[in-house]
Amino acid sequence: MGRSTGIALAIAAGVRPLRCALPSSQAPSAVPASVPRGPVHARRDLSSMSTEAETLPKGNGDVCSTEPYTLKPILPHFGAYITGFSLAGKDPLPQTLIDRIKDDMRKHRVLVFKGQGQISGPRQVQISEQLGEVESTFYKHPRSPHPDIFRVSNDENEGCTNVGRTGWHIDGTFQAMPFKYQTMHFHSVCEGGETWFVPLKEFYEMQDAETKSLWDRLWMVTGREQYAHPLVYNHPVRGDTTLMFHCGSHFCAGWAVDDDGPDLAKRKVKSMLRPGVVQKQLTERLDAAVDKIGVKMKWEVGDFAINDNLGNCHYAAPGTQNSSRHAGLRILHRTTIAGEVRPMKDDGRQSFVFGG
Repeated sequence: MGRSTGIALAIAAGVRPLRCALPSSQAPSAVPASVPRGPVHARRDLSSMSTEAETLPKGNGDVCSTEPYTLKPILPHFGAYITGFSLAGKDPLPQTLIDRIKDDMRKHRVLVFKGQGQISGPRQVQISEQLGEVESTFYKHPRSPHPDIFRVSNDENEGCTNVGRTGWHIDGTFQAMPFKYQTMHFHSVCEGGETWFVPLKEFYEMQDAETKSLWDRLWMVTGREQYAHPLVYNHPVRGDTTLMFHCGSHFCAGWAVDDDGPDLAKRKVKSMLRPGVVQKQLTERLDAAVDKIGVKMKWEVGDFAINDNLGNCHYAAPGTQNSSRHAGLRILHRTTIAGEVRPMKDDGRQSFVFGG
């Protein structure tokens, strides 16, 4: 599959469309599907947790700010806030800083740069391009400040609505190589507009032996171009266990099940499960896990987050669509950074074209 705009296929599958208000002359024949969501500030009591802040030394000309880069974990195992640092400017970020950000992403999987004001669309894209290849597969709302910015809102006149509301997911499962990162910048927030995150290594480790044995044999068959992704595979950067799935009803055509041959690398698909069987199990367990190992992020204006799309799953809470008149206007600018490798299991098998 190429890296071109993918706007339509979910409509053909019957997905509840994202809503983007357009003049009639600009109305598209089909509107996009799945993506991230909004809000910040973890809704967990962190007072009893040890989350010592880590402060980087001041720069020597390689750093774009004279202020220190201070990192404070949100949870001991997941997420971090970064303060005392500005992403604003015109010049690219120094490579030493990009390397540090990527290293912190490897460790924490979600970084939230606090107090960033309103970074322009071109600047957000510039920063995104330093993280990897920007890949835009979404509809371009008329209010978007840049072709590679996906503008999300709770008001269809301001941005695309109903984004990320179909269920727990990883973004870009319809591609051979799902997105590596997203950036999420909040120009405005609404009451209740949280994004929920669950780290997938820890989620897998919570499961009993019987569930792990089943999940290890499953492949998610996508609802668009019929790729088959391993449900359980190795994170391409961290090297630990992670998962690939989408719990939206129309984003999964079914689950291919491996045979139980002794040589894992030679196992073949022997049967299929209906999509809802596994999606229901994942949803129930993720709903229970988020308050134990995850974060319900209550965003603040100016937050700029980088999300490891392959290391955790996320979900837009119902409040992200609260009425803008009563809960406030929500404006999220999002970019997506292309995946670099096909998901690969321990035994070397990778995502493939199902039936191909």
